[in-house]
Amino acid sequence: MPANKTGPSGKKKKGRRARLLVIMLVLLLVGGVGFGAYWSVSTVRASFPQTTGTLQLKGLSGQVKVVRDGNGIPQVYADNAEDLFKAQGFVQAQDRFWEMDVRRHLTAGRLSEMFGDSQVETDAFIRTMGWRRVAQQEYDTKLSATTKKYLQAYSDGVNAYLKDHQGKSLSVEYAALEFKNDYKPEQWTPVDSVAWLKAMAWDLRSNMRDEIDRSLAATRLSAKQIDELYPPYPYERNKPIVDGGSYDPLTKSFDPKGTPTQTTHTPGTGTVGGSNAANGLRSGLSELSKKLDGVPTGLGPNGNGIGSNSWVVSGKYTTTGKPLLANDPHLAPQMPSLWYQMGLHCTKVSASCPYDVAGYTFSGMPGVVIGHNADIAWGMTNLGADVSDLYLEKVTSDTYLYDGKQVPLTTRKETVKVAGGASREFTIRSTNNGPIVSDRNDELGKVGQDAPVKDQAPDRAEGYAVSLRWTALEPGRTMDAVFALDQAADFQQFRKAAGEFDVPSQNLIYADTKGNIGYQAPGRIPVRGKDSDGSLPAAGWDPGTRWAGGYLPQSALPWDYNPARGYIVTANQAVVGKDYPFKLTSDWGYGTRSQRINDLIQSKIKDGGKISTDDMQKMQMDNSSEIGKLLTPYLLKVKVKAANDRETQYVRDAQKLLKDWDYNQDADSAAAAYFNAVWRNVLKLAFGNKLPKELRVKGQCLRVRPANDSGPQEDLNGNARLVNECGERDPDSAQPDGGDRWSEVVRNILDKPDSPWWKTPDTRAVPGAHNRDQLLNKAMQDARWELTAKLGKDVNSWSWGRLHQLTLRNQTLGTSGPAIVRWMLNRGPWNLAGGEAAVNAAGWNAAGGYGVVWVPSMRMVVNLADLDKSRWINLTGASGHAYNAHYYDQTDKWAKGELLPWAFSQAAVDKAGDDTLTLRP
Repeated sequence: MPANKTGPSGKKKKGRRARLLVIMLVLLLVGGVGFGAYWSVSTVRASFPQTTGTLQLKGLSGQVKVVRDGNGIPQVYADNAEDLFKAQGFVQAQDRFWEMDVRRHLTAGRLSEMFGDSQVETDAFIRTMGWRRVAQQEYDTKLSATTKKYLQAYSDGVNAYLKDHQGKSLSVEYAALEFKNDYKPEQWTPVDSVAWLKAMAWDLRSNMRDEIDRSLAATRLSAKQIDELYPPYPYERNKPIVDGGSYDPLTKSFDPKGTPTQTTHTPGTGTVGGSNAANGLRSGLSELSKKLDGVPTGLGPNGNGIGSNSWVVSGKYTTTGKPLLANDPHLAPQMPSLWYQMGLHCTKVSASCPYDVAGYTFSGMPGVVIGHNADIAWGMTNLGADVSDLYLEKVTSDTYLYDGKQVPLTTRKETVKVAGGASREFTIRSTNNGPIVSDRNDELGKVGQDAPVKDQAPDRAEGYAVSLRWTALEPGRTMDAVFALDQAADFQQFRKAAGEFDVPSQNLIYADTKGNIGYQAPGRIPVRGKDSDGSLPAAGWDPGTRWAGGYLPQSALPWDYNPARGYIVTANQAVVGKDYPFKLTSDWGYGTRSQRINDLIQSKIKDGGKISTDDMQKMQMDNSSEIGKLLTPYLLKVKVKAANDRETQYVRDAQKLLKDWDYNQDADSAAAAYFNAVWRNVLKLAFGNKLPKELRVKGQCLRVRPANDSGPQEDLNGNARLVNECGERDPDSAQPDGGDRWSEVVRNILDKPDSPWWKTPDTRAVPGAHNRDQLLNKAMQDARWELTAKLGKDVNSWSWGRLHQLTLRNQTLGTSGPAIVRWMLNRGPWNLAGGEAAVNAAGWNAAGGYGVVWVPSMRMVVNLADLDKSRWINLTGASGHAYNAHYYDQTDKWAKGELLPWAFSQAAVDKAGDDTLTLRP
């Protein structure tokens, strides 16, 4: 239930009056702080789009109709494909141009042109990776002529809108931006659209963060301890997506119906790591980690938490007799939402105009990314394939070492223009592995001074540089795949389209109106050399660490079609069993959500039961805490002992909340609030305080022995040799984050009550208790005092939602603009149910706090028996304009788990339509 009560009215006229009152209030407040000369009712309303009547759109070959429903969601009807995508560009610019403009500046490394010198380092880092350059190469050399034609049509539609709209008529943010500079938007280009795929791939880039974290952890932990913090995937307990199947090396193909054969896949062991990690490597990777935190994310914090749910159930087990398909990607909460709901319809579907599709799009990119057409439906979750590697490089002057020889570096110069300041020029250097990302920070030049690498490592006195190899930095065909998915009519066409989906690597699920269900793992998956497995930074000078095997062919990638079990679940768990001979990654999600969904489906279909659309919707809101089920029995057995009898009773009062807890994390649950606070403190005491400063939350300070200190335990005076170390990691990406990897770590030591992980100097001894119970006792105390401070003394007044709040922030001026502008653009908070590793994954980082850092960014349930009975919801609304009726009109429903009707047929769209706009040539 939302904490705020300011959600827009569902009644149109009442909503308009309410918005006018709010706008007037805003203006009075703004005028009171001196901005009245700049802001007015006309400023706020100037960018609201025309949604009725007739507008001229030059370049159209015929009329186009845009029908918007009561939530402002547009369905576009055109006689030919070019007109269709031209209108899509125009309509998205009407609602979301500010968002589109910021996105293209992000992907091009040009944010400084809009926001000044605060963005120079970010721009330099993105230019170093070269997102825009690769997008240009894709457009020039990889994409089909038809795709280019559609991209150009989309651009023409955007530019037609820009021709008649400038400044405040584009959005209120441009009016605010004029306070600082005279920025004016450029024309939209096809490459602006393609480049957004790089940002999408960056945020779903799999295990780069884990690769860095494992190396940094080695400054304080042994190799054995690090292995314990990254346990193997529990195949026996949590089923993979494709449960079975076999790979045939003769045909180089995967057969989902085949019988698994015992294989021996021995990946390389890497070339960097060990218990005594290098100071130079540590310093460099720490700076790289900070740099990664500084790059704006399009989708959310990268790591174990980011993921998604999707599942499809065969008609054999549904009340409709045809498949039901659900999807909810877990991404960063943004204002407006990352997604834009839309329908794209050819008035008469034909070979020349093959589109009749609806779903979720990205503003700034043509086509539909997730959704359904008249024949099939599809969803996506992050596969998590390891598609990026960091390499240590021995650089001397203008060359680098490779295979015993000095090879010339590849260089290019880039210039960053800065609003209100002088331009900055810098040089980008690259090796045969990729761009040297360490050049973006002076300290990164020290990487690897003492790095423990294999024998024959070169002299490291001058340090190693760090380069990045990543599949998204090579031109691909993902834009072709989007258009191919939109028009696919059966599983064969779906798989062919998936074969072009190079990056990011996603799990694609499938259903069709004929009753079939399926799955395909797409993506460009590297085959590594014998001396690297991608888990740690590799030695760039060693040919054995190269991606010598190219990429896996699609025929070798796992897939499934109409499995005997009658359903398919993908929620970032392992894709295929451990007998699969190729390494996709070592850093899967650990299957907590996926197995819960499997269990929910099984509980419905046992004894002949059937699953309805309502059931699918309820499953999406399942709040059950799996770590709660595991840990609570141990917490209830602890005989609480605090400093005195009074404090002991206070803690026991909180402990009693867990006695009858059903493990659901409802927003009004006091037990869920207390358990999650205990879980957070368990993680901090058992693991967080033992991690190096580079992984801990910024500002969290501890007295510890110096990292990599092998000297005596005490100084000459007999005192412990301790230093004060403060955490350096952004709260959204610090460790331990509480994801299901940490649940698995704790599961593995719960029956080892004297494991070293349970030992802590802060534990107050409980007579007769093991180290585990002492730590749990301490965690319950700390949680009691923490929630007393946050929620009050009375435990019965506590609620999870008061801790677990979502605030929607505009991703630019809403995070860094003047306070009054942030107040105008941001919304919330909402008190949310759900939690980390729950199906309703309103995620929070246990190291950083309880605030929501990723969410189900949208939810959909597609009914293949009657597409008009499908349902969907977005996190915010169709509009990116503050105070527009559709700025966040879906959020209250989203927070409650409600879904909107999803009209698809023209008759249903017309019936649901509130506004109709005709675009004419």
